[in-house]
Amino acid sequence: MKQAYSFDDVLLVPKFSDIESRFSVKIGNDLDENIHLDLPVISSPMDTITESDMALAMAGAGGLGVVHRYNTVQEQASIVSDAFFKYGDIKIAAAVGMTDFDDRSHALISVGTQIICIDVAHGHHVMMERCIKTLKDKFGDRVHLMAGNVATLEGFDALASWGADSVRVGIGGGSICSTRLVTGHGIPTFQSIVNCAQTNYDVKIIADGGIKTAGGIVKALAAGADFVMIGSMLAGTKETPGEVFSGKSGKKYKVYRGMASSAAQTAWRGRASTPEGISTTVPFRGGVKNLLQDIAGGIRSGLSYSGARNLEELRGKASFVLQTTAGQMESSTHVLGRGK
Repeated sequence: MKQAYSFDDVLLVPKFSDIESRFSVKIGNDLDENIHLDLPVISSPMDTITESDMALAMAGAGGLGVVHRYNTVQEQASIVSDAFFKYGDIKIAAAVGMTDFDDRSHALISVGTQIICIDVAHGHHVMMERCIKTLKDKFGDRVHLMAGNVATLEGFDALASWGADSVRVGIGGGSICSTRLVTGHGIPTFQSIVNCAQTNYDVKIIADGGIKTAGGIVKALAAGADFVMIGSMLAGTKETPGEVFSGKSGKKYKVYRGMASSAAQTAWRGRASTPEGISTTVPFRGGVKNLLQDIAGGIRSGLSYSGARNLEELRGKASFVLQTTAGQMESSTHVLGRGK
């Protein structure tokens, strides 16, 4: 039986660096030959994470937002269209499912969307093959197809061979995802990235799930990911959909929920099947701009510790060590427990 490692199991080894300013570190990457992101971070297509406000904030920070699909075709297209009319030529992606991809993709592309995310929990599936090939036949290279999720090299190569331009890698690693508990299936996302990075296809890897910190983003990029997709790191900010409400203590909160949770399923289709996620509340965190600046700063700092000026150099210079449970404790902030 093979071992599989998660982000917390590993650390990057510091290397000699001649980088005198972290602002000289470039953390951007090409999604394809026509689309460049200055920040290799993509917001998740969840109904408590990405609608127009988050998509605009992500674009403004140099990243990318993926508008969720848990609404009507007209509502989703209107969200994207309004953002384009207000702000012109910006980068916004939008999600479609495998059952409604035809209507949604046409509506989204008609209002200017250039990136379609085929958003499926288990992407290594015959219906995904049908979906990718149909969209590629209709739109060709006019549209970037982001597809997933997969957890294995076999799954990654399958989606790449069917025509995906980028693939989301990670199953069951999200903070509000219970897929591994409910189904017994999944692979730690870090290990999935390492495995999928062995592909011979020139298709971008988007690490999705299990990333909790800027350090986790750096580990994902060093392991072979080209971009990361995050949800929980953005949850509770002003730009996420949903109302701010006060708890009994007077503190402010927002809802954050997995799209396979009972609450989310009931909200968008009126019924719930077997839940593979949970719904919770998180503290309100204010505007997302400073948070994204901190994330970008953390990534630049991480590259500088490896002596890398860009993501390509990071992957060439990076080496990992395994850490024990005691090492994991040492790696976290631990002064707060003293004296109790």
